[in-house]
Amino acid sequence: MDLILDDLTAIDDKLSQRHIDLDPNGYFIIYIDCNDRLIYAKHFTNVIDDRGLAVDPETGKVIPARGKVERTHTTVFSGRTAKELCVKIFEETQPCPVTFLDHAAYLGREFVRAEVALVTGKDYVQD
Repeated sequence: MDLILDDLTAIDDKLSQRHIDLDPNGYFIIYIDCNDRLIYAKHFTNVIDDRGLAVDPETGKVIPARGKVERTHTTVFSGRTAKELCVKIFEETQPCPVTFLDHAAYLGREFVRAEVALVTGKDYVQD
């Protein structure tokens, strides 16, 4: 069993290092609240510059991928399950805040990871 888990972890780690084009409609910060038993997804807007970097539309500054950034979110979505959160974001919100299919797939995977953490009482850290 450990060998399979190690193999799956290695595949995920390798794929996490690939280049991705950023969604011009923005990005999400995902977290869980164990007391409320909810998964939250804060949506932030951005602009993608000619270098492919996410830029704050208000300041024109590049948004760093790591570290603390003081920005105001546009919307906060919440749900009790990954599916409920996906329905709210992809089906009930118009226009949809996600424009790239790979971004939608990533969010679905992250919401499932967050749901598992919520159910098992483990910590959740967004990938």
